[in-house]
Amino acid sequence: MEKSRIEYVLKKIEEQTSNAVEEQEKILENILKRNAETDYLNKFLHGQTDKQLFKKYVPVVTYEDIKSYIDRVIDGEPPNILTTEPIIEFILSSGTSGGEPKYVLSTAECSQKRASIPMLMEAVIHKHIEGLDKGKGMYLLFSNLDFDTPSGLKARMFSSSYLSSPTFKTTVCKYATTPIEIILSLNKPQSMYCQLLIGLIRRHEVLRIGTIFASTFPNCIKFLQDHWKDICSDIRTGHLSDLITEQDCRTPMSSFLLEPNSELADLLEPIFENESWEGIITKLWPKAKYIDAIVTGSMSQYIGLIDYYSGRLPIISTFYNSSEACFGINMEPLNKPWDVSYTFLPNMAYFEFIPVDKESPQKAQKLHFNGVSNEESIEKLENGNAQIVDLVDVKIGQCYEVVVTTLAGLYRYRVGDILKVTGFHNKSPKFQFVERQNVALSIDRDKTSEADLSKAIKAAEIELEARGFLLTAYSSFADTWSIPGRYVLFWELKLRDSNIDQLKLDSNTMEQCCRRVEESLDFTYKLFRKMNLIGPLEIRVVKFGAFDELMNFCVSRGAAPLQYKTPCCLKIKEAIEILDSRVVGKFFSNGNLA
Repeated sequence: MEKSRIEYVLKKIEEQTSNAVEEQEKILENILKRNAETDYLNKFLHGQTDKQLFKKYVPVVTYEDIKSYIDRVIDGEPPNILTTEPIIEFILSSGTSGGEPKYVLSTAECSQKRASIPMLMEAVIHKHIEGLDKGKGMYLLFSNLDFDTPSGLKARMFSSSYLSSPTFKTTVCKYATTPIEIILSLNKPQSMYCQLLIGLIRRHEVLRIGTIFASTFPNCIKFLQDHWKDICSDIRTGHLSDLITEQDCRTPMSSFLLEPNSELADLLEPIFENESWEGIITKLWPKAKYIDAIVTGSMSQYIGLIDYYSGRLPIISTFYNSSEACFGINMEPLNKPWDVSYTFLPNMAYFEFIPVDKESPQKAQKLHFNGVSNEESIEKLENGNAQIVDLVDVKIGQCYEVVVTTLAGLYRYRVGDILKVTGFHNKSPKFQFVERQNVALSIDRDKTSEADLSKAIKAAEIELEARGFLLTAYSSFADTWSIPGRYVLFWELKLRDSNIDQLKLDSNTMEQCCRRVEESLDFTYKLFRKMNLIGPLEIRVVKFGAFDELMNFCVSRGAAPLQYKTPCCLKIKEAIEILDSRVVGKFFSNGNLA
């Protein structure tokens, strides 16, 4: 990225964040002027565009509240239902439990705003890391099949939409190792094979390694473990394996496999043959400066695994995005993953925030306003009387649920993310992702969030690390068939210093892990355990590769490979059965909790 371009982009970010109040006023005014006559807004505003009337009469909603309007657009009804702007496609939410995706309307303007985010981050990263213009980025990116809706418009995942955009083709591809044809191939295994092969051929050009979500990395490492011999053979012979049959993969590869390279194959093979793959990324790509991947929220479970394989390269969690809107970017990219905050960009959408009490010993995951009870505050919210605050009025240290109004027909929409204010960049706040506003596990009156479960599992990982184990993936479910019901965790483990899949599991160690998880859960859980309303927590260790099968199942149900997130909690019987059929050991927490 040219220095002048970097300076220009950084200047624009500074201007926008310095003028956060004006930018927010401008975008809401723009949205209301364009869409006041739509079926949805006209019902509440009767054609008026005043901001105060908007905040007084337009309700705060969830997807279910507006699904009927979105369904009408999907079915091809005439325009002006939710927005006057032409709809170009539907963006599908990735989901976290394998359920049906949500459809989000997308306009050309929204698509352009989304596509601009990576380039904003590119300027920020160049400011903090020198020399990136001297090489390439090996970005492991995969497209997904889209499909037609009755309206004639395509429905696709955000990742597929972005990868197909002109912005990606004319910007990001310029500093990526892989040709666009291979990235857009719908055959993921063949695309991954070719992307890794090209990355190894061009290993001394690779200055950064990335993807969108961190969950892609363990999949790629597993793929390398299964296919490195074939890849090295291709390099040695200068001939692409006959296993690669897709022409959108084979044809571009002719530019990279020009002649046999036994010298490179001889260098790579001993690295792959090493019993331990700790630090293998820096051994294969010695000039890599950092790992680029989202590691906040549910992706945080992969931080330890990326550290292990990368030799603790810096991990840059670049931006905060969702199917509904773009929110912000990481202006301090070299911060540790646990300290990542995202600076909201006030020109992306109109943002509001619902204060959330995260300090209550009774697990206050619902809404609290000025000391009012949960039930009363929810009623106040539904009646439009809750004290929702604007972007510039949030308080440092306070947690909020984000509400968004977009240029594509979402009005005061509850995204479901809980964020904590960590500071300000100029006039625009910085937020740390806390959790999704959904419950991971629930038995009787106890409810454990994804964030609480993740924190408890991290406490138990100390026991594993001391004994040379690495937790590579986890999920959970509430076993309500047991009496009393219990929480069950599925863990996939490997040895830190070996690639041997067969593990000798020590009962004492695993029972102590169960204990550690329980001790790290909250007051209500411990109380219910003492009262025998919840049974001892159970950990079921599964065979290495079991979570790959879970991913294949979720992809078969419509999840995008690139946007796939390992479900924190399983609620579909078939998904639970996939992991349960691969269990190699079951362990329970012993004794009573203090």
